[in-house]
Amino acid sequence: MTTTRSTSGRLASRTALVTGSTSGIGEATAHALAAEGAHVLVSGRDAERGQAVVDAIRSDGGRADFVRVDLGGSYDEIRAFAAAATEVLGHVDILVNNAGIYPATATADLADADLDAMLAVNVRAPHVLVAALAPAMAGRGRGAIVTIGSWMAQVGVPFAAMYAATKAADEQLTRSWAAEFGPQGVRVNTVAPGATLTPGNEDSREVLDAMTAGTPAGVVVRPADIARGVLYLVSDDAAMVHGVTLYVDGGISTTRMG
Repeated sequence: MTTTRSTSGRLASRTALVTGSTSGIGEATAHALAAEGAHVLVSGRDAERGQAVVDAIRSDGGRADFVRVDLGGSYDEIRAFAAAATEVLGHVDILVNNAGIYPATATADLADADLDAMLAVNVRAPHVLVAALAPAMAGRGRGAIVTIGSWMAQVGVPFAAMYAATKAADEQLTRSWAAEFGPQGVRVNTVAPGATLTPGNEDSREVLDAMTAGTPAGVVVRPADIARGVLYLVSDDAAMVHGVTLYVDGGISTTRMG
């Protein structure tokens, strides 16, 4: 991934933890936050890919480190990860709950293990991380949390029902956390991507093209599009934005062109 260093420094002196940031949306977000001056903690299961992201950020003049974590692990493992992130960064100003898994199956075909994994990574992990990190943000009187949702939480589609349900749960957690932590200076929001082309779904390019052909944008969403939405929400430009879901989806959730 190539990046261009920003000159605005909107996030200078801030720290950011981005989960699932060894590829795709998370990687693009890590680059975007680092380009604005944040010290970014890259995380994921693959240490080699994570270090490659860190090296790319550093080569572009940014600050980054990597901590390995499997967010489908135990509660104690996730809490230990939050503690490790805090130790590396000093404190966490920004948390981006990006990591997610998406078994795209019909309801009757969803394996029990896949259902458990989705609930663990998509819902449980964000909850445990917010519980571990948001109180310290509140104690400092400042922080920003963004969870990556999905356009599928907004509509009914005949596939991946449980995935859509986990993302709807994330949206409700965002609203509740905004009410819980907002009065102490911690802003909590969601970015909901549309049909997004990432390295992990390149083999579905034709399907994604067909899904987005009838949207106002007319093309697939790119990870960089989502990253820009996250950057806005964690910056001071969004100082009065609390508890919203920002749909960066090309219009797929709100419009019908024919």
